[in-house]
Amino acid sequence: MALLNNDTDVSVLVDGLDHVEGIAWGLDGYCYAGGEAGQIYRIDIERKEATQIADTGGFILGLALDANHNIYACDTGNRAVMKITPDGGVSKYSIGAPDEPFYVPNYPAFDANGNLYVCDSGDWKSDNGKIYRVGPDGETQAWTRELRQFPNGLCIGPDGASLFVAMSLNPPRIAEISIAEDGSAGEVRTVVELPGVVPDGVAFDTDGNLYIACYRPDRIYRLSSDGALEILADDFEGTIIAAPTNIAFCGALRDILLSANLGRWHITRYEVGATGMPLHYPDLS
Repeated sequence: MALLNNDTDVSVLVDGLDHVEGIAWGLDGYCYAGGEAGQIYRIDIERKEATQIADTGGFILGLALDANHNIYACDTGNRAVMKITPDGGVSKYSIGAPDEPFYVPNYPAFDANGNLYVCDSGDWKSDNGKIYRVGPDGETQAWTRELRQFPNGLCIGPDGASLFVAMSLNPPRIAEISIAEDGSAGEVRTVVELPGVVPDGVAFDTDGNLYIACYRPDRIYRLSSDGALEILADDFEGTIIAAPTNIAFCGALRDILLSANLGRWHITRYEVGATGMPLHYPDLS
């Protein structure tokens, strides 16, 4: 049974999807998700309907969107960040740095200047992950190799001056890496260690609380702004919450928390009584 204060606060939003891992909110009023065979889904959260709008032919992980409703999808099958236009056109936005191509591009996030930070997880337990930065012109560089232990989901911090990264291994934790004034990677610190779990996705609310989705076990944590960690939702059966990966605050008021479930075929909705921190949607036209 899934629990969030009581068992009425967690529900299935939409079913019939193909083991989605990435989920994101667009300024056009739709939620977007990606399937394990390259599907890109547009989801009407009011009608609880999903429509496939594109197919990259790969395996879609994390997603981000720009101001013109283009989708930027980490695709491990194509080893690229794919750009999907609103009419379903598919192209490669970045394949990595010229001398260091993407290997396992996992999650993207835009900053206020249109830079796209992309975690590349590397091999499981090989500590060969890194984080790239793709400039607004598409130029890509390996931004930091400091966070090597399977970097997973990430998000820009509340002040816009750092990245928060779900580190799935060695040890499982949330790390913060500062963004220096010149754009380079700065100091790294551990925000919280999470022994015995596999953190995957992260998102902030407007009060500075950090939500953490865990691929294992089937759990969502909330880390308060003062450092208190609590289990927000837990599903020992793995049915309503099933290997939750990426999470996103969605809806016109950003007051609906959604998680993708890599272990099943649906998206889960959580009523958490919070408003998501606004994300960055750059105009790259």
